Amino acid sequence: MSTGPTTRRVVVRGRVQGVGYRAALVEEARRLDLTGWVRNRPDGTVEALATGPAEAVEALVAWAHRGPRFAAVDAVDAEPADPDGTTGFTVAR
Repeated sequence: MSTGPTTRRVVVRGRVQGVGYRAALVEEARRLDLTGWVRNRPDGTVEALATGPAEAVEALVAWAHRGPRFAAVDAVDAEPADPDGTTGFTVAR
């Protein structure tokens, strides 16, 4: 059973900058046909906003706990958010 669209703001903590995390997250989000963005934050975390079918957004959150090969994820915070109208999935500045 499919549910309607949902949006989550995700913050990932750990060794997630300089290891290809953003590029890998974009690839996974596009594979899941989500819209949104991902960016590095000055505090060393990675932040993303993802919108799409609830199952796909939750699959991205689950992926965020693993990340790409060289990442070392310590924690993932995911909270409901309002969609921002982004089309596609991009790396934000």
